[in-house]
Amino acid sequence: MFRLESAKVTFQGKDALTDITLSIPEGQKVALIGRSGAGKSTLLNLLYQQRPEDISLVPQDYGLVSSLSLYHNVYMGKLGTRPLWYNLMNLVRPFKQSSDDVQSVLAELQLDDKLFEPVAQLSGGQQQRAAIARAMIQPSEILCADEPVSSLDEQQSKLVMGILCKRFQTLVLAMHDIDLALEYCDRIIGLDMGRITMDAQTAALKRSDLLELYGE
Repeated sequence: MFRLESAKVTFQGKDALTDITLSIPEGQKVALIGRSGAGKSTLLNLLYQQRPEDISLVPQDYGLVSSLSLYHNVYMGKLGTRPLWYNLMNLVRPFKQSSDDVQSVLAELQLDDKLFEPVAQLSGGQQQRAAIARAMIQPSEILCADEPVSSLDEQQSKLVMGILCKRFQTLVLAMHDIDLALEYCDRIIGLDMGRITMDAQTAALKRSDLLELYGE
């Protein structure tokens, strides 16, 4: 599904990733971990760019349009599945079927009561769930997400991680929460200074293994 061979990424003359070789098969749930600046986001984007048309994406900055409602931001995930005339009409006056589809996804994320509120009025955690809902409504079995639960409390984080694991067959998540990574992912790839320093099945790891290398 994903394959990199001695990949390298350079920004402004500095190496962001160096000698990255890895393969991620279909059906695997992978956490990318490491300190800030280790290269997690860069690696996630590199993987996403291999097949963007097949992947749902949750970027770290959420990628929402603050002037539009929650409904319209989430519906953007379905723009590619509908003809232009439908999307234009739906922008002015949402069709019931589309509204029901969006509301159903938002209900899973405990956000359906905000359906037509402007995104600008939502909290940071609500905006993060909005970006997740937009990814969920896309017809994709693959998710790449950059810190998808960083703005959520522990209860919400576990709710969302459980939903994502059920909704998507394949996950690649850049994460800072090692406990969630160990609980919900089956493989952990650790990065440090743009290099892979760990690649192991979660079952073979303990929390202390990750703390020793990457800290809280």
